[in-house]
Amino acid sequence: MKLKTFLLFAIIISSAAAQKLNDLSLEKESQLAMRNAFGWLEANQQEDGSWGHYPAITALVVASYLKSPFNYDDINSVPVIRGIQFLLKSQQPDGGIYIDDFKAYNTAIVLIALTAADNPEYTEAIRRARDFLITLQIDENKGLTSSDAQYGGIGYDENMESDLSNLEWSLEALKESEKYRKVSESTGEPLEYSGTNIKTAQIASTSSRELFWDKAIQYIQRCQNFKESNDQTWAGTDGGFIYSPSESKAGDYTSYGSMTYAGLKSFIYADVKKDDKRVQAAFNWVKKNYTVDKNPQMGEQGLFYYYHTMAKALEVSDVEVITDDAGIEHNWRKDIIEKLLTIQNGEGYWVNMNNRWWENNKELVTAYSLLTLTYALGY
Repeated sequence: MKLKTFLLFAIIISSAAAQKLNDLSLEKESQLAMRNAFGWLEANQQEDGSWGHYPAITALVVASYLKSPFNYDDINSVPVIRGIQFLLKSQQPDGGIYIDDFKAYNTAIVLIALTAADNPEYTEAIRRARDFLITLQIDENKGLTSSDAQYGGIGYDENMESDLSNLEWSLEALKESEKYRKVSESTGEPLEYSGTNIKTAQIASTSSRELFWDKAIQYIQRCQNFKESNDQTWAGTDGGFIYSPSESKAGDYTSYGSMTYAGLKSFIYADVKKDDKRVQAAFNWVKKNYTVDKNPQMGEQGLFYYYHTMAKALEVSDVEVITDDAGIEHNWRKDIIEKLLTIQNGEGYWVNMNNRWWENNKELVTAYSLLTLTYALGY
C-alpha cells in the first residue's frame, strides 16, 4: 500500500474509531500493539499455512487479520491467503471444517473467518459449513423433546453434551453468515440441507432460522441463573450464566464472567430485545461484577476468552458505559484496551500463564487479544 493511500486510510479508520473510544493517543498505541502482534503471528505461521496445525486457532488468527483496521484481505495478504487455504483443505465430506475432533467448535470459528473474507469463491464452503452446524443442534432429530435440558444446544461433537460455549460460537457463526443462506426462487423461503445428507436440500415449512434460534433460546435461558425463565430446579436469581444446564466451571451452579457475556451475546444474536427481562438480568450481573482484572469467579482461568467475549458482547449490545452498583461509570473500551496493552509481551504476542482451555497457546491468545482490540476500538 502506498504511503499516501495508507495515511488517508489511517485517517478514515481513526475518525470512525475515535467516535467510540474518544482517545486518539490510546487508539494509536493500540494500532502499534496490533501491528507488532501481526508481525509475530506472520513469523510463526506454519509451513502448511496454519497456526498450531489446528483449524479453530488458524481461523481466529485469520479473522483477526480480516477484521482489523489494517486492510488485510484474502487476495493480497500472504498470511491470510495461506491460512484460508489451510482452512478450506480441512473441510470434510459432511461439510464440517475440522480435522478429527471438536467438530462444532472448529466449524463455527472457521465459518466466522470465511464469512469475514467476504469472498464469493467461498460461498459453497460456507453454505456446507452452515448446514453441518445446524445438524449438530440437539433436538427431536436426536431423540430429545423440549423438556430435556440439553434441547436446543450444541456440544463439541455430535455425541457430546451441549454447552453454552459451543452454542455461542455457533450462533455467532450462523448470524454473521446469514447472507449465504439459500432461498427458494419460487417461495423466497430459506433452503437448508436436511439431516445428514448434504446433497439434498429441502424447503422448510417455516424458516430454518426460526427453528434453530427458538430452540437455541430455550437452551440459553436454561444456562441462566434467572428462575423467572429457567425451569431448572437449581436456577438462582443473579442473572448470570453457567457453562451448561448441568455444570458451572466455577463450581456448583455459580455464575461467572465469560459465560455471562456468552449468554448475553447469544440473546442479542437471537434477537431477544435489550429490554427483555432475561437480557436485563444479565446486564445487572455485569454491573455487579464489572472488571477487566480477572474473569469473575474464575480468576486467571480463561481470561483472554473472557476479554474477547466481553468486548464482542458489549459491542453487539451497543453499550458504551457500564455503571456499577456503586454508581461509578466505566468506559469498557478504554479499560480493556489499557489492560491488554499492559500485558502484551515485548515480542508482540499475548499469553496466559494459566494453561486452562489452551490459554498457554500464544497463537490462540494473541488472536483473542487482537479481536478484542478490534471490537473495543469500534472497527
